[in-house]
Amino acid sequence: MIEFIVYCLFMLAIGLLSSKRDMGHSDFLLGGKRLPGWALAFSERATGESAWLLLGYTGFVFATGLSGVWVAVGISLGIIFSWLFLAKRFLRDAEEYNVLTLPGYLAKRFGTHGKVIIWLSTVLILCFMMFYFGAQIAGAGKTLFTVFNISPMVGMIISIIIVIILSYTGGFVSVVWTDMIQSIMMLITLVVLPIIALYQIYTNDLSISHALSTSSPGMDSWTGGLTGFALGLLLFNNFAWFFGFLGGQPQLSARFMALKNKKEAKTGSTVAIIWTLLAYSGAFMIGITALTLYQDQSFADVETILPFMLMDLVPPWIAGLLLAGILAAIISTADSQLLVITSSISEDIIRNALGIKVTEKQLVKISRLTIIVAGIVGLIIALTSESLVYLVVSWAWAGVGCTLSPAIILAFTWKRYSGIGVTATIISGFVSTIIWISSPLEAIISSRFSTFFIAAFFGIVFSFLFPDKSNKSEEAKPIKPIER
Repeated sequence: MIEFIVYCLFMLAIGLLSSKRDMGHSDFLLGGKRLPGWALAFSERATGESAWLLLGYTGFVFATGLSGVWVAVGISLGIIFSWLFLAKRFLRDAEEYNVLTLPGYLAKRFGTHGKVIIWLSTVLILCFMMFYFGAQIAGAGKTLFTVFNISPMVGMIISIIIVIILSYTGGFVSVVWTDMIQSIMMLITLVVLPIIALYQIYTNDLSISHALSTSSPGMDSWTGGLTGFALGLLLFNNFAWFFGFLGGQPQLSARFMALKNKKEAKTGSTVAIIWTLLAYSGAFMIGITALTLYQDQSFADVETILPFMLMDLVPPWIAGLLLAGILAAIISTADSQLLVITSSISEDIIRNALGIKVTEKQLVKISRLTIIVAGIVGLIIALTSESLVYLVVSWAWAGVGCTLSPAIILAFTWKRYSGIGVTATIISGFVSTIIWISSPLEAIISSRFSTFFIAAFFGIVFSFLFPDKSNKSEEAKPIKPIER
C-alpha cells in the first residue's frame, strides 16, 4: 500500500512539474508540437496497451496456451504498420489542414460535408469512449481491491481524482510525461518477470513442454489443436485486433498528430516497435511460464496471474512497486481517453461544429471544465455498471477503432473517397457494431473484423454512388487551413 501511495505522488509530481500555467488550446490538446518523438512513442504504447496487456493478455495465454500467440502477432503488426506507414501521414496532414483532432481532420479533408462528418464522428467517439473511460475507472477500482484490499468504490474515487488532476493541470503534456514513466515500468515488468520465472523453472527442474502437453487439449499446439474452418476462425478472430490499430483510435492517433517532424516520427517508430516486440514477447512468456509453475493451482480469475507471480517470485517491496505500476498503467489509458472526450467537446463541437467564437484561453477553460464533468460522469458509469470492464472494451475497440480506421485508410490512400462515403462509413460502422455484438454472430466472427469491413464496404460503395465534385477529376484538393 505504501508503494502505491508513493507511486501516485510521484506521478502527480511529474505531471505538475511538466505542466505550464499559460498555454493555448493547441498546447493543451497536443502539446504544441514540442514533445520529443521517443516520449510520444512511450506514451502511445502505454495508452494503447495499459492493463489489457499486463493482466488480460497474460491471463489469456495462461488459459489458451501456445495459440494465444496470434493475438500478439495481430496487435504487433497493427502497431508496426501504424508507426511505419501512418504516423508521418498524420503528422503531415495535421499540419496541412491545421487540425487538433481526428474528427477535425476528416471534417477539413472533406469540407463540403464537414459539419455532418464532425457531428457523426464526435457522437461516435463520445458514445463509446465515455463508457470505455468508465471501464478503466472500474478496472482501477477492482485492481485496488484485489491487490491492496481497498474498497472498489474508494479505489474508483482515488483513481478519478488522480486522472482529473493530471489532465486538468497540464493537459496533453502532463499525460505524455507520466505515460512515459508508466510505459517504462510496464516494460521492466514484462521483460524481467519471465526471466525470473524461467530461472525458477530451471532450478526446480520443470518442463514447459511437459506442462503444456499435460494441460487442457490443444494447449501445446500453435493452432490450438484445431483444423479446417475452426482453425481459420481461431486465427482470424485473434488476428482481428490488427484492424483497430489502423489510425482509428483517437487517443493513439493524437500522438502521431503531435509529432514535430519526420525525424521525430522516425525516432518514435523505432522506440514503439522495439517496445512492442519486447513487451508482447514478455507477456506471452509470462503466460507460458505461469502455466508451467502453477499448473496444479486453480485461479478464480486468470487475469490475476501476473500479480500472483509478482507476489510469489519477487521481493515484496519490488512486487508492490510493480503492482502499483500496473494500476498506474490503467490510469495512463484513462487520462488519455479523458483528453479525447475533452477535445471532442471543446474543439470538435464548440469550435468547429457550432462555430462559437471563443479565445484560446476560453477554450482551455472549457476543456478543463469538461475534464471535471466528464470525470464525474465516468465515475458514475463505473459505479453503476457491473459488467462494464468485460463488455465495453470490446464495444469501444470495434465501435471507434474499427469504424474510423477504414475512414482514415481510405482518406489517406484513395482519391475518390467522398464526403458521403465518410458519412456512410461512420454510420454503418456504428450501427453494425451494436447489432453484431448484441447477436450470436459475435461468438463466430469478432466485430473487430466485421465492423472494419462493413464500414469500408459502405464507404467505398457510397463514394462511387455519390462522388465529390473535386474527385471527378481524380484530384483531392485540400481545404485551406483556418488561421488560429
